Amino acid sequence: MDKIRVLIVDDIAETRENVRKLLQFESDVDVVGTARTGREGIQLAGELDPDVILMDINMPDIDGITATEEIRQKSPHIQVVILSVQGDPNYMRRAMLAGARDFLTKPPMGDDLISAIKRAGEMAHSERSKGAKQQMSVSGPGGMMGAMTGFAPATKGKIIVVYSPKGGTGCTTVAVNLAIALNNEDTRAVLVDGNLQFGDVAIFVNEQGKNTVLDIAPRVDDLDNEIVDEILVKHEASGIRILAAPQKPEYAERVSADQFIRVLQFLQNMYSYIVVDTSTILTDVVLSTVDNSDVVVLITTQEIPAIKNARSFLDLLQTMGINKERVVFAMNRYDKRIS
Repeated sequence: MDKIRVLIVDDIAETRENVRKLLQFESDVDVVGTARTGREGIQLAGELDPDVILMDINMPDIDGITATEEIRQKSPHIQVVILSVQGDPNYMRRAMLAGARDFLTKPPMGDDLISAIKRAGEMAHSERSKGAKQQMSVSGPGGMMGAMTGFAPATKGKIIVVYSPKGGTGCTTVAVNLAIALNNEDTRAVLVDGNLQFGDVAIFVNEQGKNTVLDIAPRVDDLDNEIVDEILVKHEASGIRILAAPQKPEYAERVSADQFIRVLQFLQNMYSYIVVDTSTILTDVVLSTVDNSDVVVLITTQEIPAIKNARSFLDLLQTMGINKERVVFAMNRYDKRIS
């Protein structure tokens, strides 16, 4: 496997040197350059074309989040790992929305940093490979037609439900970041807010538009790609599309479970992945969505009530006849100090 080419961007010389020394012991990692400012980092990213950039968040000219967004727009195959002295959830959210692959607090543990670099490196190599294949398909026989019709997936899209039986476990955060991670030139992802009463996915990404699922659900028999595309909210920074929840809780009852599922099924013809953020309450819409999903990401934390509720939900899935192999169990906010 090719070495992972790393660019270090940090305004503190000691930090740059310490990270460089740490990485020199990794045989599959090659530090190709260092930068002192965000603007210098953007310039070197274009010149050196690294696989991974270790990006400090606070720098004197432009911050690491702004630099990350600009780099990812120009070179989407480059993966960015943000480093910050503050573990503020708002910083994490902004970093992920800008396109960062990972977020670590400074100073990071050596093992954590190396693991993050290797994960990001694998993603970068995969993205480069996809880009090369896509270029070949566009330039080859029939490639232009394939590129023009590439809006629809080659096979029916997968419905991924993100659910937690306990509030406050970061369900929406996981759903948003999952959709962003899955969305690229090869596989398009759409994020659907399945919390019809109090959904806040659109607000979460600062993209609250006037259109919601209410503009689609009553017209499920007459939908076409153009209509749906006009109603979906586009998040400019990441490129994902969002189907927002109704703007008032009382409007939720206007969308039936059958209508919601048929909307998801229509989206399967347009997107490779349909990521659905859901409410904690098991409404008919949530239960039907879970029943029709390909994958259920079950979010919990290390708190005993959260684990108990997750166990109860797994029992419910068994009662519904849902194969446990469809469930991905995710422990959010994991603290290894807690046994």
